[in-house]
Amino acid sequence: MASQNQYKVTESDLNNLKQWFSRYVQSFYSTDPVVQQNIVLKEKHSLRVCDEIMNIGKQLDLSQNNLRLVEVIALFHDIGRFEQFTRYKTFADKKSENHGELGVKVLQQEKTLTALDEETRELILKAISYHNRLNIPEDESSSCIYFSKLLRDADKLDIFNLVSTYYYLGDSERSTAVELDLPDTPTVSDEIVNSVRDGKMIGMQQLRSLNDFKLLQMAWIYDINYQPTFQMIQERGYIKKIRDVLPASNKIDQIYYRILHHLKKCSEFSDFNQLSPI
Repeated sequence: MASQNQYKVTESDLNNLKQWFSRYVQSFYSTDPVVQQNIVLKEKHSLRVCDEIMNIGKQLDLSQNNLRLVEVIALFHDIGRFEQFTRYKTFADKKSENHGELGVKVLQQEKTLTALDEETRELILKAISYHNRLNIPEDESSSCIYFSKLLRDADKLDIFNLVSTYYYLGDSERSTAVELDLPDTPTVSDEIVNSVRDGKMIGMQQLRSLNDFKLLQMAWIYDINYQPTFQMIQERGYIKKIRDVLPASNKIDQIYYRILHHLKKCSEFSDFNQLSPI
C-alpha cells in the first residue's frame, strides 16, 4: 500500500500547472464559432471537474497534498480533447483517437509535469489514461485505483450535470459534438437495453443512437465508487432528468427503478468511505 506522502504536489506546482493549462487551451481558441464553442465547452468541463473532485475529496478527508494532486488529475484529464477536436472536429474517440491516451501524449510531449517527481507524474498519467476506459486494470496499485476511481466519479458528476441540462435545450442550441455525432432517433437498441438490464458494462462502440447514449449515462451509476458521489447524484436528481428525455417504455422503466434503488442503497452505505489512498 502506498504511503500518503508518496505523491507530492506543492501549491506552487499547482499554480504553475493551472497557468500552463490556461495558456495551452487558449492556443486552440479559434475564429471558427463551432471550434471555439467546443474548445470552451471542454475547458469549462475540465474546470468544473476540478471543483467536483475537490468536493468529493474534502468529504473523504483527503490531505491538502492529495487534494492538490486530485485537482491536477482533474485539470488534465481531458487535455487530449483540445487537439482531438481541432484535428478531427469530433469528440467521438472511435472516429478519431482515444482522448485519454492522446492526453498522456500531449503532457509527455509538452513536458508539462517535469517539475513533479517520477512517481507523481506516473500516477497522474495513469489516472488520465484510465478515466475513459471500460475498466481500471485490476493489477494496478491501490493508490492508482483509488485516485483513478475518484477522477471517474468527478468526471461523471459533471457530465451528468451537463447532459441533464443539455437534453432540454432547443434544437438550435444543440451540438452534434456533445452527442458524439450519434443520430437522434426515437428508438433504443435492444442490445443496450438488455446489457443495462443484465448489469453488463457497455462500450461506447456499441452505441447506435443518442437514446442509447442516454441509457448508458443512466447506467453509469453502476460505475460510481464513493458515497459522496452517490449522494450528490441523488440530491441533484440527475437520473430522473435523463429518464424524462428517454422514450416511454416498460423495459426502460424497469431499468430506471432498479437504478434508483441502487442509487438510494449506495447513498446510505457508509462502507464506501472506507476505501483509502494510503
